[in-house]
Amino acid sequence: MGESQDLVHDIEVLGEQLARARTSIAQKIVGQQEVVDLSLAALLSGGHALLMGLPGLGKTLLVDTLSTVMGLSTNRVQFTPDLMPADILGSEVLETSDDGTRSFRYIEGPIFAQLLMADEINRASPRTQSALLQAMQERSVSIAGTDHPLPAPFHVLATQNPIEQEGTYPLPEAQLDRFLIQINVNYPDRETEREILLATTGASEAAAETVFTPEQLIAAQKLVRRMPVGDAVVEAILDLVRACRPTEEDATDLVRETVSWGPGPRAAQALMLTVRAKALLEGRLAPALDDVAAMAEPVLTHRMALSFAARAEGRVLHDVIADVVESLRTRKAAA
Repeated sequence: MGESQDLVHDIEVLGEQLARARTSIAQKIVGQQEVVDLSLAALLSGGHALLMGLPGLGKTLLVDTLSTVMGLSTNRVQFTPDLMPADILGSEVLETSDDGTRSFRYIEGPIFAQLLMADEINRASPRTQSALLQAMQERSVSIAGTDHPLPAPFHVLATQNPIEQEGTYPLPEAQLDRFLIQINVNYPDRETEREILLATTGASEAAAETVFTPEQLIAAQKLVRRMPVGDAVVEAILDLVRACRPTEEDATDLVRETVSWGPGPRAAQALMLTVRAKALLEGRLAPALDDVAAMAEPVLTHRMALSFAARAEGRVLHDVIADVVESLRTRKAAA
């Protein structure tokens, strides 16, 4: 009983701290509340996020603001086709000491930060993309046979331009799966854009304040994993993921007709973590079924692929996932 009470208390305290963090972020980021909450959910879940959107929508400002509010050291890498893995990971240089002896010294690359912004990641060559994504997964860099652990916590928020733009290299599906969630950054509505215009073109701009420390964020990530999850939510996660696989018996007709391959077990793990983070951000003690539906698209979109025929017909994954969610709701209501 005492342990349960302590857990409830810790969740409530963290919820209040997250509310202050969201308020601080809102000083710099006007609108885009869903984008902010999904980014925070990725950090709370200990994962990386892929920000999808056209240039000029505030993705860089979001990462800068998050680093300030969460108290994280940050670096930014602007990806270009000629960027090499050593430009990100670092490299060894040969140094000559005063007595004439020579030795190699490792110089850390910009990846050695607690929050790395990988800007326009799909402009880099596949070799450089692979080097970054391997480091993201292993949370260490191996140079000349020596492992160099990355800082803790370590998160990457990568931005990606639409593939149709010139000079881009699409990320392979296996590498996309390394990202916990995909966050779509869209154009703001007219009223939000008006607020942005007035807030950012005056004599002064509001500043965000630090709310977390790296140690507090690590503690929050551990607390997220301790949050209770009801059997109904666990079953809903399994139903959702399995219904999105065209080879499963549980797949919907639309999935069988349009999807080439569906999400693997890592998608279920991502859902389990992010629904807890979403509940925390909304001040609740445990996730609900609605959280599973809300996190379905951010978690599953980059882990599925439409068939060529479906793309030719103009199908989009947003509609397919929405159909699966609605089918499961209907099935549950009927039961």
